[in-house]
Amino acid sequence: MRHQLSFVCEGTALAATLDDAPGTSGLLIVSGGNEIRSGAHRGMATLAQRIAEAGHPVFRFDRRGIGDSEGENGGFESSAPDIAAAIAAFRTAAPQVARIVAFGNCDAASALLLHQPLPLDALILANPWTYEDADGDGEAEPALPPAAAIRARYLSRLKDPKSLLRLVKGEVDLRKLARGLSALGRRKAEAAPDSLAARLDKTMAALPCPATILLATGDRTAQAFAENCRPDALPVERLDSASHSFAGADGDWLATRILERLG
Repeated sequence: MRHQLSFVCEGTALAATLDDAPGTSGLLIVSGGNEIRSGAHRGMATLAQRIAEAGHPVFRFDRRGIGDSEGENGGFESSAPDIAAAIAAFRTAAPQVARIVAFGNCDAASALLLHQPLPLDALILANPWTYEDADGDGEAEPALPPAAAIRARYLSRLKDPKSLLRLVKGEVDLRKLARGLSALGRRKAEAAPDSLAARLDKTMAALPCPATILLATGDRTAQAFAENCRPDALPVERLDSASHSFAGADGDWLATRILERLG
């Protein structure tokens, strides 16, 4: 059964949803970006229903300043109190839960790393966000995709006779081609110690609980994470997809990975 509820974070009322189930391992879903707790196209609501039907309670919430929650939106880097309050509210709403696994996609995954330690038993981190946010809105991306993505794209085109024919016919924008190729030869700058990628690496190397990285290999955010970070100490599972939010049939893969870790 689905319940709507609220809880308090630093004097501010936050909205939440509990998909109830009898299990003692529960899933906390942390929303990414400025997304409300139902997710893009209700993807997180659908995921919650599926996990609850498998026997595990699921708690979702809107952080301060998002959706039905009060307060000011400070972005994912200031969401530590929101996540901590949500964990406490989850335990109150589902007192049988002895173990909480947290799932976050995009900057929610980064938030779950940056704000450690948190009273959680495991983490599932999908397509973690590593782009530096120049404008404070969580959506600053470079003009070009990561070099790994450019290499994969041009390799695919070189194998395609139609693309080669377009090049011969002069139908390819040579300036755009040169810009892309120039990015391949550019040396990757050493990440500053205080950069987001460096901070994520530092946290991953000393996590107090088990964690799994999930990457959609065709997604730019996942590609940037793979290029900028070194999650050597963590298991990484990859899905051959460009869907950042694991839409459509990719949702089956995501739900399976989550259920495996809920036990």
